Amino acid sequence: MLLAQSVGLFLFAGLCEIGGGYLIWQWWRNGAHWGTGIIGAVVLILYGIVPTYQVEQFGRVYAAYGGWFVVLSILWGWGIDNTMPDVYDLVGGLICLIGVAVIMYAPR
Repeated sequence: MLLAQSVGLFLFAGLCEIGGGYLIWQWWRNGAHWGTGIIGAVVLILYGIVPTYQVEQFGRVYAAYGGWFVVLSILWGWGIDNTMPDVYDLVGGLICLIGVAVIMYAPR
């Protein structure tokens, strides 16, 4: 699988997981319409399907996805919740992406 396809799948999975969780949060914690929660649940189901298109085995994909999740959560907080990342968030995110590269893309 091409690197770009793999990264694209990780990004799409992350948007589904974080976006679905955000919609459920809005419904449950902030009183949004119950339909918002249903849409969030459907998006979370989609999140469960997207990583199956990666070519690596389950454990490796989900280990590497964890690094993407950290980075995407920081970006979501910045873009949606207006919480600007500090230097520690950025350094931590970079460390996570280095881990992703080693786990997922190192020659074997």
